[in-house]
This record gives sequence, C-alpha cells and structure tokens, in this order.
Amino acid sequence: MFHKPHPRSHIQLQRGGSSDKSLQSMEAEPLEGEIVERIAAYQSVPGPATLLYGAMATLDVYESPNINKGQIASSGIWVENYQKHQSAFVNVVQVRWNIEPSYYGDNKTHFLIGWTGGYKAPGCFDMKCVGFVPVKYAPINPEDTLQGKSKISIKIFKSKDDGNWWLHFAHVGENFAPVGYWPKDLFGGLADHANYVTWGGYTRSLVGDPSPPMGNGNWPGGDSASFQDVQYVDTDGNGHLPKPNVHSRITDTGCYNVSEFVTDRFTYGGPGGCTN
Repeated sequence: MFHKPHPRSHIQLQRGGSSDKSLQSMEAEPLEGEIVERIAAYQSVPGPATLLYGAMATLDVYESPNINKGQIASSGIWVENYQKHQSAFVNVVQVRWNIEPSYYGDNKTHFLIGWTGGYKAPGCFDMKCVGFVPVKYAPINPEDTLQGKSKISIKIFKSKDDGNWWLHFAHVGENFAPVGYWPKDLFGGLADHANYVTWGGYTRSLVGDPSPPMGNGNWPGGDSASFQDVQYVDTDGNGHLPKPNVHSRITDTGCYNVSEFVTDRFTYGGPGGCTN
C-alpha cells in the first residue's frame, strides 16, 4: 500500500450486503505492516435495479492534531458503480475532508477528491493525474485546507446536459457553486449511473497501531459529528430524501458507531483505539 490515499481505500464500502446493523470484520486477517480501514457510515440499500445519479449532504469538519503518519481520519461521500464479483471494474467518485500527514506533510484538515474508473482507468486523488476538470472561480480547490468546527455542503451529481459527474460545494451559509467535474469518458458503469452511495466517516491505520478518532472523537449523540440534509440528487441537481432506503455499515463497533438515521440526518464517530 502506498503512503498516500488510494482511490480504492474504501473497499469495504464496495461490498453488497444485508441491512444488518454492522459489518463485523474484514474478509481476510490483515498482516503486520498492512493497512486496516474502518468505517461508520450509511449506505444505499443495493438492488439489481438501483439507478442513482448523485448525492449530497452537509457535514461537520474537524481538526485532529494527534493523527500520526500512517493514519487517516476522514469523512465524506462516495458515489460508485459496483458489480458484485467484478471488483476490477469498480467506478468511484468521492469527496471528503481528510487529515493525513503522510500525504500532505501536515496535520491540517484538507479538502480531498478522488476517483477511479476501475480496470479502465486507475484514477487518483486531487489533481495528481489527468481526470477531474476544475472550473474557474471555484469556491474551493482540491487539497485546500478547511477550518475545524465548521460545516460544509457537498453535492455530486451526473448532469443530464453533458453526462459528466459534477461536484458542487458550499461553506455554511453560502449557496452551492461548481468546483469541477469528472468526464463521463473516465468511467465504465458509472458513465451511465451509480448503484451505491455512502455517507460517513473513515479511518485508516497500520496493523497493530491504535486506530485514530473518527469525527470529533465522540460517540454518536448530541455532541458528536453529524451529517445533515442527506439526500440523493437527480440529474437536474435537485435533492430528495433517501429512497431507496439506507442501512448502516460499521466495521468496528468497539471503536466507532452511527446513530439511528432520522429523516435526513445522523451522527457518527468514536474514540478509535482499535488494534485488531
């Protein structure tokens, strides 16, 4: 595993599954020196006829100066097209706030975008390869720093006008404005539609090292990290409440969890400390 974020660094999010409260463990026991990834999130319920065209949410941003090299603390939205037993063809676009000293060289909170076209195109994060097309006068740019204890809104959707996947962004109290787009030609299945959307928190650490805090480090509740205005987005850029329904995905309930999903919001997080 490279010492930088990888477009597939959320492989547990790509797997279909039941609506059970948690995903108990990885499918294979990790080896010493390998990376362990953990999530606490809500995901669209998969189905053979699921056709999705975008997602949006408003989420809290936090800083965590105690994140060490080899660790990631992050939160955001993943939109993907995944066919079971065809992991080489997974297509993903993702947008999140991210703390990763090994990647940025600091402990600040940064704005991260990523994509992969699967076998067709391996993709990358931010502007590390040709793919994402930024627009002029964007309200934020990939790798920009974000202020902790603030809120941001993210919208990802497939435009019916050009067929591309667009990213819009807003700081709290401001209107959405375009950041740029991923051309549809980058993708296979995602060129047509998505069939999974995930909203939630993500951490990464080395095997044997304690996992970092997620969100603001608090368990789900009134003083923890939150997602609000969680919606699907249609090709006109309009949001609507999550139907099909969503289900929770948690890899380690001893370190992280999510609250009940109520209408369009949930809280998530935890202190970390998992070493398994």
